[in-house]
Amino acid sequence: MKRKRSSVDTKKHFAIIGAGIAGIACARTLVQAGHRVTVFEKSHSAGGRMSTRSSSFGTFDHGAQYFTVRDERFTKALTTATGLYKPWSANTVRVLDEHGRVAAAGLPSKESHFVAVPGMNALVKHWAQPIAPSLQLSTKVTKIERDALNAQQWQLRTSGVDDSQQVYSGFDAVLLAIPSEQAHSLLQTSKQGGELIKSVRKVSVAPCWTLMVAFANAVQPNLAHIGPQWNAARSSHHRISWLARESSKPGRGSVERWTVQASPAWSAEHLEDAAPRVQAKLLKAFSEVTGIRAEPTHADVHRWRYAQTTLALGKSHLWDAQSSIGVCGDWCIGHRVEDGFVSGLELALAVV
Repeated sequence: MKRKRSSVDTKKHFAIIGAGIAGIACARTLVQAGHRVTVFEKSHSAGGRMSTRSSSFGTFDHGAQYFTVRDERFTKALTTATGLYKPWSANTVRVLDEHGRVAAAGLPSKESHFVAVPGMNALVKHWAQPIAPSLQLSTKVTKIERDALNAQQWQLRTSGVDDSQQVYSGFDAVLLAIPSEQAHSLLQTSKQGGELIKSVRKVSVAPCWTLMVAFANAVQPNLAHIGPQWNAARSSHHRISWLARESSKPGRGSVERWTVQASPAWSAEHLEDAAPRVQAKLLKAFSEVTGIRAEPTHADVHRWRYAQTTLALGKSHLWDAQSSIGVCGDWCIGHRVEDGFVSGLELALAVV
């Protein structure tokens, strides 16, 4: 096992687990306050559920579909990302009945909706740039324990994509910016943060299977889009809760593409089903809802085990000053992109 020792510094050194918007907001706030951070992310890039899936026919926002702006601190942060987000007419979302018929012409809210460009991951990647040298990608934290050389500090045991194991040490605090279930599991496995475990255990987050389809022969503006005249819809179909025409979003490619999110109940029922079976069932439901009978040129599915919060923590974050362990994430407040940002920001402010 290879051991990496972080250098001694007069500033505090924080380990942040998770590079979604909560983790990156937390990290950038701590760095701006003059502290050191090392961010651990098990995936190959930053973004979390603000991820973008690439294909030969264009991209798919297969996680978060858009974001809103309610908190003035989020508004201020967006001023540092000029040109990386644009409004999207998601406030004209249709509401469909179980047969795919339009039951309502639009949502009552006049709140503006935005998407990052060229994909939803653009914002997180932009905000992660200043801490890029401290970002450990494809690195899963498997255990949190007291530093073997300094009992006042923490060390993390990790595994890489090639099953390599490393120990990172010398951290003054450990901050978890991962889904509640994963935070609960890691704390429990590590036998740390007893009171935090009790609080996190109360949170409930539903899964989501996501279908991505592309129709290469339908290209804007030469050919009008196929299927319905709306670009996004909430559905009461037992398999589908949300549909969005990806090619209607600003900054995306012109090939007709759809992202389809299964309902929480259906996703939970079929959580462990094989991907081909899920894809076939969702394709059938997609054609029933949209009326699009053409065979897609491209189809793929992605399973989010932890997608939408059904029971939030009820506070922006948790911080145990005695153990120097904290947790944050959108699930602390709700399920919006902005909730994740606010949670990460407020945890950082609490620890400094």
